[in-house]
Amino acid sequence: MRLSNVAWNAGGLLLPLAVAALTVPQMLERLGHERFGLLTLAWGLIGYAGAMDLGIGRALTQRVAGLRGMGEFGSIPDVLATAGRITLFAGLLGGILIALAAALGVGAWVRTDSTPTGEIRDAILLLAIALPAQAMTATYRGMNEGFLKFKEISLLRAGLGVINFGGPYLVSLLTTQLPWLVSTLVVSRWLALVVFRHLAIGCLESGGGVKRHGAYSNRVAASLFSFGAWVTLSGVVSPILVQADRFLIASAISAAAVSIYVLPYEVVVQSLVLAGAVSSVMFPGLSQLIREKPDQWPSYFKKWLWRIAVTMAIVCSALLLLLPKFLSLWIKDDLRPESVVIGQVLCIGVFANAIGSMFYALLHAKGRADITAKLHLAELPIFIGFLTFMVVSHGVIGAAWAWVGRMVLDAGLLAGFARFGRA
Repeated sequence: MRLSNVAWNAGGLLLPLAVAALTVPQMLERLGHERFGLLTLAWGLIGYAGAMDLGIGRALTQRVAGLRGMGEFGSIPDVLATAGRITLFAGLLGGILIALAAALGVGAWVRTDSTPTGEIRDAILLLAIALPAQAMTATYRGMNEGFLKFKEISLLRAGLGVINFGGPYLVSLLTTQLPWLVSTLVVSRWLALVVFRHLAIGCLESGGGVKRHGAYSNRVAASLFSFGAWVTLSGVVSPILVQADRFLIASAISAAAVSIYVLPYEVVVQSLVLAGAVSSVMFPGLSQLIREKPDQWPSYFKKWLWRIAVTMAIVCSALLLLLPKFLSLWIKDDLRPESVVIGQVLCIGVFANAIGSMFYALLHAKGRADITAKLHLAELPIFIGFLTFMVVSHGVIGAAWAWVGRMVLDAGLLAGFARFGRA
């Protein structure tokens, strides 16, 4: 794994954070806690839409990395064409279901004081339009990762991340209407799809001069689903585990309470940029190494695991100490005392999550996506029940402790199964 790839990947994640640091306090001041809380729910929902690729993007990365390792470049176009058709259908289906949910009044489940239900409904309908783009983008990004095009991916991810925060901020200068704020997220997802597809086609042209257009293949689809189906299950369940806290807070307490919880959450969780950069770069290389040099991957993995563990221990300790001062300088008068406590509690879970993400990547590189999916499925009812109890009993701080508990459990289980799972 080249450090330059990790650097590009980390850079692509850090630039949006800088934009967020500048724009979030001003958006909070303009929109208020309730509307900003609703905007964070929109960010969460559009992030969850990535699961609509049915795990095919991850399966495509593994398949393409393996084919490149074996020199079978001629098979790649059919794999891409097949993956693209599957995710297009899945994204359209998901968009229709979300639109129906909006029409049936799902927005009324969110407790608000001043935001009309019609605004929430229209925002959800706009997010439904983004679903096909989000699903297909995961496929084309998977293609680029399989070819180790991390510089291009990172530049595009940085641009998308900047728009993710900068777009709503610019709109907030003109209006606080939720649909207009969300529209910037929709437009950016469709633009990202166009660029990612262009880059994926470029990978084909650079891969030994293979044919530009492939054809759909039932055999390839079955192969992708054999890996991707488990990733799909994990991809559907995992975002629920990640996003359930904010949606439950919105339903049980209020949309304004979501803002109190999400502000420190986003600050602390963004420290996972480094772990995410390493694990996503490591995955295709580790997949290839396990097949080509099966005796070398353990030392390779342990080296990076140790580096991540030490780095994240330092980062989380620093956050724990500096967070009160940072949040008071960043949010100023809009800071609620609970936010500081929430952020400090979440530092524990972030460290566990960083370690768990490495074992998650290892299991997928081994082709054992079934293990991660089964673990997430088993965790879901336990976590939702515990989260509900903690939110009802202890409010937003209870939600933070529930999240930490799941991260510690998840990391321990992933490490245990990765150690004993077959390669």
